[in-house]
Amino acid sequence: MTIVPLIFTSGWASGINAYAVVLILGLLGRFGGAGTVPPALERTDVLIAAAVLFLCEAVADKVPYLDTVWDAVHTVIRPVAGAVVAALIASRHPGSLGELAAGALGGTTALVSHLVKASLRMAVNTSPEPASNIALSVAEDLTVAGLVTLAVFHPWVAGSVAAGLLLLGLLLVRLAVGRIRRFLARRRERRAPRATAVTA
Repeated sequence: MTIVPLIFTSGWASGINAYAVVLILGLLGRFGGAGTVPPALERTDVLIAAAVLFLCEAVADKVPYLDTVWDAVHTVIRPVAGAVVAALIASRHPGSLGELAAGALGGTTALVSHLVKASLRMAVNTSPEPASNIALSVAEDLTVAGLVTLAVFHPWVAGSVAAGLLLLGLLLVRLAVGRIRRFLARRRERRAPRATAVTA
């Protein structure tokens, strides 16, 4: 059942950057001799589309507040991508795991990791400088690339790391929620005097 950790890892990574997952898996399958990669991801049109969308995400993901809008739009896209990639991987290994079960695992994992990413990005946006957004975005991209590559060749190691990162992310979200609430409370306090002045 080596495809289970591969599906879990690709699902986690899809919740962070679905286009990078499709692009990296496709390149590894086409040029790296990775037999676990579905042929559908190796197609030229799929690789070009994934590369273009990855570049768009690479820009949008590094701009404060634009990254939050981008995440909101991708609340549906990333889990669907995680489910589709998982189902394709399962179809490559008939009898290992049903495509429906694989899609559910990949999609659910992608949704959870996406919500973690979106929440942490909202917390980072409470800081006034853009450097933290850029650093976090680059770290996410590198982690996705490294883990997906590792998952193809050493799925259990990658799955363990992805599970650890997901748990760490959930813990950080608990801390981030407090920061977001304080940020919103400060904004309301700043607006209150203005509203009073306008009323007066």
